[in-house]
Amino acid sequence: MNLTREFKKAFKGKRILVTGGTGSIGSEIVRQLLRYGPKQIRIYSRDESKQFYLHQELMEQKDNVKILRFLIGDIRDKDRLDRAFKDIDIVFHAAALKHVPFCEMNPFEATKTNVYGTQNVLDLAIDHNVKKVVAISSDKAVYPNTFMGITKLMMERMVVSASNYSGAPNLKFAAVRFGNVVNSRGSVIPLWIDQIKKGKPLTLTDEKMERYFMSIYDAVRLVFVAATVMLGSEIFVLKMPKYNIHTLAKAVIKKYGNGSEHKIKIIGAREREKMNEILFTDEEKEYMIDSGPFNIIEPTREDYLKRRSKYSKVKKFKSIENNDILASLSSV
Repeated sequence: MNLTREFKKAFKGKRILVTGGTGSIGSEIVRQLLRYGPKQIRIYSRDESKQFYLHQELMEQKDNVKILRFLIGDIRDKDRLDRAFKDIDIVFHAAALKHVPFCEMNPFEATKTNVYGTQNVLDLAIDHNVKKVVAISSDKAVYPNTFMGITKLMMERMVVSASNYSGAPNLKFAAVRFGNVVNSRGSVIPLWIDQIKKGKPLTLTDEKMERYFMSIYDAVRLVFVAATVMLGSEIFVLKMPKYNIHTLAKAVIKKYGNGSEHKIKIIGAREREKMNEILFTDEEKEYMIDSGPFNIIEPTREDYLKRRSKYSKVKKFKSIENNDILASLSSV
């Protein structure tokens, strides 16, 4: 299957809204969408500085002037968000508070953004008859024990249940569950590279800790595949490699240390931090379809039985199955 052809078919001539559109994932969604001929992309976020820098980057190409609209606003503000939804065909919902420690320290703020903000997105998608909504989730939503994970689980459940709430079968909602995204803002590898540049020891929580990793490129392509093949109410999970954090830290030193010695400082796991993340629950396995490069978690057993044969073309999306993070550190 030709991904370019499929994505053009899905996005060409469409009006698309990206919430959190200036974040690490949101901005890459915007960059990649421009390849597929959308009629308009609305970049919705609350940080004017990030809006400024993305505007500077993308508006150098004259063709983008007709396509891109930069909208400052918060998903908590339903009235403002309502304006952004006018005549929209597809929504990529990437706006969130995602840093575990800050969500622990600011639980009410995490709830306002990740839960109530998502409710605003879903309500307005229904009101404006948006055809597809794809929301970004996290592996921390699986058996969550942090506030960030709990709010992401609530977000997932709201998304997969939204069609029941609307009663409109032509509206489709789905979530995409990410692992750790390499080089996203606040992620560990850019932190380590910065520590190397400053001659500081690399800080590591625990030598035994393991995490799933994916590149920003693969993360966005998974979002696009979900938008292309979704039937509604699914959770898409990329088959990601799991890395030992200590092994990864040593690989970063080898790549960016210029041959010099760099110490690794063990600082201990953070409060409530898991030693190992997992990508799906035992219960979800019962409703999960193996579709080659990723798994699709169906909302119910009935949907699982009805849909098992309807994702056959997904197995042809082999080109997204490139997740050798250690080998691709040069792209960080």
